Amino acid sequence: MKSRIDKLWADFYEWPERWAGISEDVPCGEGIIAIYKPFVEGLLSRLSLNTVKRHLDNLWLLGGELIREINMNPKLREKVPMDLLLANVDETGGPYCRHLDSEEQMRAYDATCKKLFKFLQERMPTEA
Repeated sequence: MKSRIDKLWADFYEWPERWAGISEDVPCGEGIIAIYKPFVEGLLSRLSLNTVKRHLDNLWLLGGELIREINMNPKLREKVPMDLLLANVDETGGPYCRHLDSEEQMRAYDATCKKLFKFLQERMPTEA
């Protein structure tokens, strides 16, 4: 049975190959998608399709920046995707994105990154 993501954004699962500069990038991209999926499903359950589409556009950009980062610093390939995400998003937003042309686009991108960070924090096991 297809999820709503499959039905609405058929290319979502192709992102790892599209982000990849080299074949070694694909597993990290797949890990990022695995983390994104429950986040996006949660967005779909409570936001309009247009709003979710905007967040998906920003997630696409974030994933591309993360893959670019591991290509610039290959030692980061050793990090699991969750650690890579948590090192790059926080309560203030996300990493610099060279594809954004305006403050408005940057604010929207950072809003997505903040939402993702909050989602990840809520799902991380707390230390006893």
